[in-house]
Amino acid sequence: MTARKRLSVLLADDGSQHARAAIDLLGCLPLPPKTRISVLRVFTPGQVDLLPAFERTLEVTRQRIEQMGIPAQAEVLLGHPAEKIIEVSKERKADLILMGAKGLRATLGILLGGVAQQVAEYAEIPVLVVRAPWRGLRRVLLVTDGSPTSQAAVRYLARFPLPASVDLHVMHVLAPEQQAVSMEMYAASWRPIYVPIYTEEELAAQAKREQARGQALLKRTCELLQRHGLTPIPELRRGDAATEILDYVKENQVDLIVAGSHGWSAIRSWWMGSVSRKLVHYAGCSVLIVKAPHKE
Repeated sequence: MTARKRLSVLLADDGSQHARAAIDLLGCLPLPPKTRISVLRVFTPGQVDLLPAFERTLEVTRQRIEQMGIPAQAEVLLGHPAEKIIEVSKERKADLILMGAKGLRATLGILLGGVAQQVAEYAEIPVLVVRAPWRGLRRVLLVTDGSPTSQAAVRYLARFPLPASVDLHVMHVLAPEQQAVSMEMYAASWRPIYVPIYTEEELAAQAKREQARGQALLKRTCELLQRHGLTPIPELRRGDAATEILDYVKENQVDLIVAGSHGWSAIRSWWMGSVSRKLVHYAGCSVLIVKAPHKE
């Protein structure tokens, strides 16, 4: 692949098993020689008494990274965790935020509103959320819908330092097939009637066109990745995008999902793109969220 000359990574360390898994992932990557790792631990005013313990564990993390042959610097800062992580990533001009998915509860990977979810939502650079236990980086799934944000994810992954042995899959999910009838109310009553809106032939022709467009998108995406030395495997599915992706992840034991995201909206709502948000929230594996270039 076309490797980056350098990579600046901000590792958010909270001492959890997921943060340790993020360090393990870091050790699996063939990082460029000039890679810089900044390790950050954020504490809140209510955790001042724990500051000495935080500093000790942070030093252990720094030493562990340097034992991998990667230069690292570490810092403990006071503030709101998500805000401070994003602030420091801008100051350090980081290319990637790496953090663990803390806060597992039942089947949910990350609680909505948690630090990892907030950073993935509001950061303007790629965010790699890692889940424990770490089992290695053997299979990666790139999901694309052809949008500018998806294209940004493709370009980012093309230059990301993946292990040479990684098995890369590329997926596009077609929208669910339309129905031949629609339901309407009859004579202002609650009794519905079903009105034909498409013939079976029209639906079949439309499905065929959609499939052709999906295959063309996968072909273009795979060709771009191939030019960077990768060997992707295309996968075309139809249905609810998040459901199809999550099912594929389970069926194929995917270790990392790569997806584009719209990111923070002008009205400061939780709008990361419903699919990418569900992947960060529910996927049982690690997720790399890539944003399109930020515009004011």
